[in-house]
Amino acid sequence: MEQCLKDYLNYIKSEKKLSDNTIAAYRRDIIKFSNFIISKEEIYNSINEFTIMSYVQHLTNESMSGTSINRNLVTIRNFYKYLVKSGIIKESPIINYELPKIKRSTPDILNIEEIEQLLSMPKLNTNKGLRDKAMLEIMYATGIKVTELINLKITDVNINMAYIICKGSKNKERIIPLGNKAKESLMDYLNIRKDLCDTENKLLFFNSRGSQMTRQGFWKILKEYARLANISKEINLYTLRHSFAVHMIENGADIRAVQELLGHVDLNTTQIYYSLTKKKKLLDIYKKSHPRA
Repeated sequence: MEQCLKDYLNYIKSEKKLSDNTIAAYRRDIIKFSNFIISKEEIYNSINEFTIMSYVQHLTNESMSGTSINRNLVTIRNFYKYLVKSGIIKESPIINYELPKIKRSTPDILNIEEIEQLLSMPKLNTNKGLRDKAMLEIMYATGIKVTELINLKITDVNINMAYIICKGSKNKERIIPLGNKAKESLMDYLNIRKDLCDTENKLLFFNSRGSQMTRQGFWKILKEYARLANISKEINLYTLRHSFAVHMIENGADIRAVQELLGHVDLNTTQIYYSLTKKKKLLDIYKKSHPRA
């Protein structure tokens, strides 16, 4: 199976144009599944649907979330599709297995006051603070993902025209405007950027060692500023992206425009933000209108 896995990862890297993070996640999921079937003294090309059911129970016993279990199953299903396509096996053991239905949780959204408080936390008398301020302002101004943020290059920024070029999944580019606050913060950061890294570094942002920042590194920064801002809501790497989308729709942005800014392929993915906005409006109307609200 080891050689099949190597061939598959090379295939999705060259043909599917997936990011390194996605490929690494696929590799972890398949190795986890491989270790499971080895422990059951089975081999990958002769398992059946009962093995898949047993694996799901195994993941459940490990207290893995439903979302993570589904991700693992999708990875395994895609792997076996490749094995069938390559003629290595005749039929996928997971083709008829129905994925568990996941109840999607409503993401926490920061209100405008909380956003302002969070963005005011970086200390602007330090180079680190100027960098952090620029990163946070860009995330809220554009709604880009953390991976997209840390992969931005200096050439992806047009200060004069106030926009960035963001490369999303499969290297699909989208142009996203920058608001005045984000533009000002970015200009302040660019003035001191040369003092922080080698002039040959093409990345826009980097860590304290001058190399590329990781998602975990940015998460630590965001979490610390949320703590300093006394924000009690649950914060994750998508909080600023979610808040961007909801605030745009609340202020009259067309949902298809938000879809394009976020880089969503399917409008249904963007629709959740419209639903959140609608619920909030109904709650506000109720509180203002009901005599005992």
